[in-house]
Amino acid sequence: MIPRYTLPEMAVIWSEEARLRRWLEIECLAVEGWARLGKVPRRAAIAIRRRARIVPRRMERIEAATRHDVTAFLAMVMGQVGPMGRYLHMGLTSSDVVDTALACQLVAACDLIAARVTAVRQILRRLARRHRYTLMIGRTHGVHAEPITFGLKLAVWYDELGRHGDRLAQMRPRLAVGKLSGAVGTYANIPPAVERYVLPRLGLKPAPVSTQVIQRDRHAEYFAVLAEMAGTVEKIAVEIRHLQRTEVREVEEPFGRGQQGSSAMPHKRNPVMAENLTGLARLVRQYAGAALENIVLWHERDISHSSVERVIGPDASIAIDFMLHRLAGILSGLRVDQVQMRANLERTDGLIFSQQLLLALVMAGCTRTMAYRVVQRVAMRARQAGGGFRAGISADPVVARYLTPAAIAACFDPRRHTRHVDAIFRRVFH
Repeated sequence: MIPRYTLPEMAVIWSEEARLRRWLEIECLAVEGWARLGKVPRRAAIAIRRRARIVPRRMERIEAATRHDVTAFLAMVMGQVGPMGRYLHMGLTSSDVVDTALACQLVAACDLIAARVTAVRQILRRLARRHRYTLMIGRTHGVHAEPITFGLKLAVWYDELGRHGDRLAQMRPRLAVGKLSGAVGTYANIPPAVERYVLPRLGLKPAPVSTQVIQRDRHAEYFAVLAEMAGTVEKIAVEIRHLQRTEVREVEEPFGRGQQGSSAMPHKRNPVMAENLTGLARLVRQYAGAALENIVLWHERDISHSSVERVIGPDASIAIDFMLHRLAGILSGLRVDQVQMRANLERTDGLIFSQQLLLALVMAGCTRTMAYRVVQRVAMRARQAGGGFRAGISADPVVARYLTPAAIAACFDPRRHTRHVDAIFRRVFH
């Protein structure tokens, strides 16, 4: 049974209380930075850190009047720390606090998602090795092509998710950027030394240059990577859905004791979890579009991006976190029907080995055009008659002119399609 997703760490990262705690930490560190420069009494920094508390309801009441969240936040804190509160927010603008806190959230979310990706890949690695030589039919355009192994299909997924892990790692430093540079990014009222004190203590680096905000191409990259990742999760989910169809029935997502597939049809075992992943992927992709729209702001800043980010930040991060959790559960409990895979492989009486016959005829001296025409003619006749491809090939006078019965039989040996599996696995699972 798939473990229930209980909105753990990811939801905490995006909670209102966590956001306000980051704001408070940034404000406290900024006062400490000023104190190190001798511009603010050290006792002020100590008093603010000791006395300041997050009281969301108090802040909500203030914000109802001010209609400005950071102003309400500052009023809440100043009311707790007394006269020393005058040193809060010195030289800062709201975006210094908001954008720096957002960077902390995005980095923390990025790390959790990276851990999820690693967990899914570990499951895929085990499954791929278990099914390294499990033969099944490969399909192109949804039509039988040539044999592959189920392990190779899993290896493709493992490798693709690895690229997403690489993207997260490459993107993380570009996300881990904050700013305490003032109203339009000129440090006119706060020296860079304060920023240099604050940001490393948050695990961030200063933006080389900023306006009133951190530039949104950084954030757009995060959401774009999530959208790409959602595409891969959906790709895997869609494949499982196809392979679970009654006419195929090669794999099946877990079906728990007591689970019901339909309110009307007791026999149903539907791929509902994989379908759920398909739906969520659509959402995550749309969030990436919204993030790209956020790149364009008026002059040094407007707030058209703010309302968007309040939605897409937590929603996209939690959605992809859940998707990876669910995918891990599906893969851990995946039912693989090797007997059905073999039956489907043999369903066309060897039509899937047409390329081997074509190449064998060419190597035996037949022109490629003639070889293709002969094999295709026998194949189309066998398709229409419903079988008899092997017999038709063996009885064809052109084929008999070039190939012995043993050479024909060798063309129908599926082991040709597994002989390089180990080499591929060494490249993927090095």
